[in-house]
Amino acid sequence: MASAAGIPANLFAEKVTSVTHWDEFLFSFRMTRPPSFRFNAGEFVMLRLMNGERPLLRAYSMASPTWDDELEFLSIKVADGPLTSRLQKIVPGDQVLLGKKPTGTLVADALLPGKRLFMLATGTGLAPFMSVAREPDIYERFEQLIVVHSVRFVIDLAYREMLEARLADDPLISEQAARQFHYVPTVTRDEFRNKGRIGDLIESGRLFEGVDGPARFDPETDRVMMCGSMAMIKDFAARFKALGFAEGAHSHPGHFVIERAFVD
Repeated sequence: MASAAGIPANLFAEKVTSVTHWDEFLFSFRMTRPPSFRFNAGEFVMLRLMNGERPLLRAYSMASPTWDDELEFLSIKVADGPLTSRLQKIVPGDQVLLGKKPTGTLVADALLPGKRLFMLATGTGLAPFMSVAREPDIYERFEQLIVVHSVRFVIDLAYREMLEARLADDPLISEQAARQFHYVPTVTRDEFRNKGRIGDLIESGRLFEGVDGPARFDPETDRVMMCGSMAMIKDFAARFKALGFAEGAHSHPGHFVIERAFVD
């Protein structure tokens, strides 16, 4: 069933308000937000562009906090990708179709109470944590929030200035973030202060530098959210389970969560 304007009834038609090209492989964009659109930090939604009569669609995590008047998304650029090859060319004023039903398992409500919340991301897997880390309630639930972002090149560190400043310009959580937020970027191919994959930082202890508590993961105090490459998620899920961590869900909160919709 389609609306009078030819838009399917299960979609909103929204306008792009701004676009940021981080490098030749990565961009983010903001768009208008329907007044009725509600989501939980960490969830994803389907975005679509029309290609003649055939809609092109893909799941994207919201990078904006739940209280933002607009929606923000982070995306890779794929030259021959059915959707991203066109989406990367959008400009302010263009129309993007937004699904009406956000969903996902990468949410804090699926975690048990704890002291430290580690958010481990590779590439555009950072997006949901940009939302989670700007939620006021999360700073009441955890004493420390640690975002760990692994990319290939320094230029791929999207939102780096904002994160290095500990979200200082955020209107709602800047004071809490100054005390509780930690950012750990790491790069695999360029020379950088942190060199290597997330596992390398864990083994060397550098991931825990500046963070209160032991230089290791402990299921008694630590909670973990993971988003990014399939290899990273499967590797670390197995590692955490070996340490006594249990995967959480809405029905049975646990020690770590991943986005189940994207895992085989």
